[in-house]
Amino acid sequence: MSLSLVQSRALVGLEAVQVTVEVHLANGLPSFTLVGLADVEVKEARERVRCAIQNSGLEFPNNKRITVNLAPADLPKDSGRLDLPIALGILAASGQIDATQLQGLEFAGELSLSGELRPVRGALAMALALRRQSAHSTQATRLVLPAGSAEEAALVPDTEVYRALHLLDAVQALRPAAPQDNATRPTDGWVRLQGQALRSNPHYADLADVKGQTAAKRVLEIAAAGGHSLLMVGPPGSGKSMLAQRFAGLLPPMDAEQALESAAIASLSGRFKLEHWGQRPTCQPHHSASAVALVGGGSPPRPGEISLAHHGVLFLDELPEFPRAALEALREPLETGHITIARATRRADFPARFQLIAAMNPCPCGYLGSRIRVCRCTPDQVARYQGKLSGPLLDRIDLHLEVPALPAQELLHTSPGEGTAAIAQRCDQARQLAKTRQGCTNAALQGQAIDEHVQLESSAASLLNKAAAKMAWSARSTHRTLKVARTIADLAASTSVQASHVAEAIQYRHALKSAAL
Repeated sequence: MSLSLVQSRALVGLEAVQVTVEVHLANGLPSFTLVGLADVEVKEARERVRCAIQNSGLEFPNNKRITVNLAPADLPKDSGRLDLPIALGILAASGQIDATQLQGLEFAGELSLSGELRPVRGALAMALALRRQSAHSTQATRLVLPAGSAEEAALVPDTEVYRALHLLDAVQALRPAAPQDNATRPTDGWVRLQGQALRSNPHYADLADVKGQTAAKRVLEIAAAGGHSLLMVGPPGSGKSMLAQRFAGLLPPMDAEQALESAAIASLSGRFKLEHWGQRPTCQPHHSASAVALVGGGSPPRPGEISLAHHGVLFLDELPEFPRAALEALREPLETGHITIARATRRADFPARFQLIAAMNPCPCGYLGSRIRVCRCTPDQVARYQGKLSGPLLDRIDLHLEVPALPAQELLHTSPGEGTAAIAQRCDQARQLAKTRQGCTNAALQGQAIDEHVQLESSAASLLNKAAAKMAWSARSTHRTLKVARTIADLAASTSVQASHVAEAIQYRHALKSAAL
């Protein structure tokens, strides 16, 4: 047989689209042609495949005209994941392996020149796509991946995953069957991995490490209980970064589907590690990050930091130092929980349900309003610095908190505060109340659901209306304050939102304004 078909997958955003590798051998002037909208690294597979086949002791058809088509032809293909399918297609077309054994199998893997297999990005996305496909098909499909990638894919339930270390492992399993062999004989060349649910054992830094800052810890508790975004404003050394880096420990444990989604996105960027399974991510990009680095992009589109922080925390330190375009790109994801990267020929959707924790100094020197040092900035400098943050962006941040710096003497005599475990337990109880009442966190309430589930008392409504009129709040600010008050009521195990809950929520909307005064 001079024609063979091998199945694989290409990554388009978070989707793993099926790709058919078609290999044809013909007589004529010897050549190796690869077509099908392949990127540079895919075209370089010609040399890797040739060397891998020869160095594995197999025969490369040098005297044949080799044509490899990657279908569909209009789908961009990148990375070296198609090395293994191309090599197997050539071996099947040349009769060195049984082409019929390729049915019901999908392959991905990068080849070294010696024939060893190297892991590829997006193994979890491939397994998830295969599971969705198998749900609508009566024929089971097996996935063959290199070591490292196979262990990732095996985390997806109801998938049959095999691990191969070398090209010869795949060849041994696909050798032509002897007449007495059964057509469905076991694959001896690779090892089947039994899907197992890893035990989640996340490790987070303890909030007890932060001395003092009782008010800041209270706001972190509210943010974790209701899923609210938070902006902390304070001088250098006040503990803003320490507080933010310990925030993920207050969030409830991820369920299996959330862990799979988070791991699949990390796998797309090559960041996933098995020891981090079930741990909520905390992404902390440098303030020099571009808009593409934050929200995603490129060709083909890759996930940005907001998607890598899906079901976790996005911590933006030194918020005004980020490029204006990068910060403005956060507006829609903060509202919708997903991001769509649109290009002329392709678009990709990535989930981005993250909690934003931001920190900034109140002025360029950092000491505006400090009890320890005198600020040396002029009013114009302060206005320009705070003006780097647009009103629409600040409007979308639920909680604004001023974090004062504590004197060294006070820190030395302050005992460790409440630990993460105790605060996380209260946050979980409040979240359970919200989930039982409305099926989502308070921050996710939209439209009529706000009026239906907030249960605002008349005195609380009057107080909120007066505050909104006096501070010239937008409707969004009013609604976000209302949802924060609902969370405060849940932490107090109150069925209705009272005036005291609204009063506390109101004070978390003007940290910048109070600092400027």
